Amino acid sequence: MRRHLLSIIAALLLGLASSLLSTGCRRGGESECQPTIGRILERGVLLAGTTGDYHPLTFLEPDGSYTGFGIEVAEAIAADLGVGIRFVPTSWPTLTADVLEDPQKFDLAIGGITITDKRLETMLMSEGYLANGKTILCRRADADRFKSLGDIDRPEVRVMVNPGGTNELLAREKLTHATIIVHQSNLEIPGLIAEGAADIMITEITEAPYYIGIDDRLAAPLIDRPFTNGYIGVLMRKDQDDLLKAVDTTIKRMKADGSLKKLHEKYGLVYSF
Repeated sequence: MRRHLLSIIAALLLGLASSLLSTGCRRGGESECQPTIGRILERGVLLAGTTGDYHPLTFLEPDGSYTGFGIEVAEAIAADLGVGIRFVPTSWPTLTADVLEDPQKFDLAIGGITITDKRLETMLMSEGYLANGKTILCRRADADRFKSLGDIDRPEVRVMVNPGGTNELLAREKLTHATIIVHQSNLEIPGLIAEGAADIMITEITEAPYYIGIDDRLAAPLIDRPFTNGYIGVLMRKDQDDLLKAVDTTIKRMKADGSLKKLHEKYGLVYSF
């Protein structure tokens, strides 16, 4: 009887502790249960890191503003949080270091960031909001020359990539015989391909249509047969589970209400959800 009574008391105390913890979360709010969102709400602004060099996902305009598909997704996240937004410059070579920097440079990073196992080892990524895959840009006159990775992986083929991202990673892993040229500015590479400074640009199925649309010297002969298949998502530090949940909630909402599909159509991107 005494043992039974002690069990009941223990259960009551455990329930009371859980209730107090739950109440504390509700009352203490952002500072205790949602620390990242609490900081963002207190600041009144979501800080979003972006490279500004990836048409049509993120582009730094001459007037200092940012435009693009990923930029509009970031703005939707901020709007759902009820705060403003400020974009913070980052780059592909420094992206991981910038995300992990302490004190933080920004709350999240967005704009052409592929979800990879390597990134998930040290950081958090949202669910995908855009399908993606690696492909190539080449000169239109050479389109029939390149029908596979094997056609590209030759010493005489010059492959140009921007540093530090998944484009360079794929080139280093898959094109061990080709001549790899690293060029600092992603935005300049399509023009350099068209002018003959290199033969191939490793790019994405999201980026290639933009460039073949504005420069008839270029072609993307393998765009329907990407070398990889994956998704682009939002990147952030590992200790920001509350923000990750909020970002995923916005992405799910945009998928459900049709606004994400409309955004794909606006930028000429393939909707695959």
